[in-house]
Amino acid sequence: MHRHPLITARDLADRLQRGAGASPLLLDVRWRLGADDGYDSYLQGHLPGAVFVDLERDLSGMAGSTGGRHPMPRIDDFELDMAECGVDNDRLVVVYDDAMSFAAARCWWLLRHFGKFDVLVLDGGISAWKAERLPIESGIRLVDEGDFSVRRSGISYLTAETAALYASEGILLDGRPSDRFRGDHDDVDVVSGHIPGSINVPAISLVDESGRLRPREELRARFAAAGVDGEAPVAVTCGSGVQASLLALAISAAGLGGHVPVYIGSWSDWITDPSRPVELGESSRRPGQLT
Repeated sequence: MHRHPLITARDLADRLQRGAGASPLLLDVRWRLGADDGYDSYLQGHLPGAVFVDLERDLSGMAGSTGGRHPMPRIDDFELDMAECGVDNDRLVVVYDDAMSFAAARCWWLLRHFGKFDVLVLDGGISAWKAERLPIESGIRLVDEGDFSVRRSGISYLTAETAALYASEGILLDGRPSDRFRGDHDDVDVVSGHIPGSINVPAISLVDESGRLRPREELRARFAAAGVDGEAPVAVTCGSGVQASLLALAISAAGLGGHVPVYIGSWSDWITDPSRPVELGESSRRPGQLT
């Protein structure tokens, strides 16, 4: 049965007040591209009991000549890192950040990819928690190691080859801002443009001014405009697999699919091979056009 992936701040507070037996593990995944102050922000204030997760260290592999800026983490490394963060096989996990749930969505998708499905995203992140005037704590949190172990999930991640297949025969959504997708300019990657046949749905357009995902029917309408109807095969990409994870989260929240494949390497991996084609301008495919 498909689990709705979001939890509100008030609902989370209620769960936390029920006692230790029903208390979820909270993971703080604050991160922004080009900044390294996530841990400092965590120390200054976080949800009570939350454990910090470093996107660069815990949710990414070692960046190299291929794989993009935030490659898929090695199975053994991810298992160890999540256990060290306190993740248990049979305990609910709630993840949050302070930047429209981009980083939180990456953690949500990876945990599910590696077989842990009882994981939710705090809708609106720490800002939503503060807006409800709920308690915050500061400083270092001691962590009891969890018993998390990787399991088979059936949620796949894409290589460049399978991403190209989705772009030509299914639907490949690109979550980057439209100007980067079109190749007008790119201040992040050295090559501008997008995977031929991919369709642009900027991840930021799926979040409202408060940082919460837009209502279900609004999400469904935005995805329908890109041809996503819950039936056609769909996968997601972006610059390095972070904004793409938010697309996957939003598709799940819209009830259009809970097992969306992510091209983790995304554009930053695609361009490592100069023989791969690059498309500029708008997409060459009509939304929902299948071959």
